[in-house]
Amino acid sequence: MPPEAALEIAREDGLDLVEVAANSRPPVCRIMDYGKFKYEQKKKGANKKTQSASLKEVKLRPGTDQHDLNFKLGNARKFLMAGDKVKVTVMFRGREMVHTYRGREQLNAVIEQLGPIAKVESTPRMEGRFMSMILVADREAVAEAKRAEQAGEAESEGADETTEGVETEATPEAAASEESAEASEEATPSS
Repeated sequence: MPPEAALEIAREDGLDLVEVAANSRPPVCRIMDYGKFKYEQKKKGANKKTQSASLKEVKLRPGTDQHDLNFKLGNARKFLMAGDKVKVTVMFRGREMVHTYRGREQLNAVIEQLGPIAKVESTPRMEGRFMSMILVADREAVAEAKRAEQAGEAESEGADETTEGVETEATPEAAASEESAEASEEATPSS
């Protein structure tokens, strides 16, 4: 169709003639509402950029033992590696409010264990019966930790592949037992 005819059809419908593939022979055009098209493209692009770090929470008590603390901090480490913020909260009940220093010790232990991959965004502070702080992933440290993890996986896979193709050598005792087993099979009469 000649370009003039296509322009006339587009004007009659109140639309635009948009060149889609200029480099092809003949050039490809489409009749569409260009303003609406640009708006939809902008809207799609905005949705992709809106993914922000969500806030995950890890709750502790002043008497949380080391094993339980390590388990909860393993989850916090996963959240930080995924790019999320982590709110670490120590909950106090009853007489525990007198011993808030134990909660601060717990939070200091958390900072010590997650220190290599996390930065403290808000320092520990009391909010009613809760003492909390917010940790944010240190991007460089997280990227380095992921690279080290992938390198470790690659080494372990490489070690597995090298052992799969290698045949083990038979020891003299194993060879002798195989020969005696074959000899006994030959000596047994078959029915």
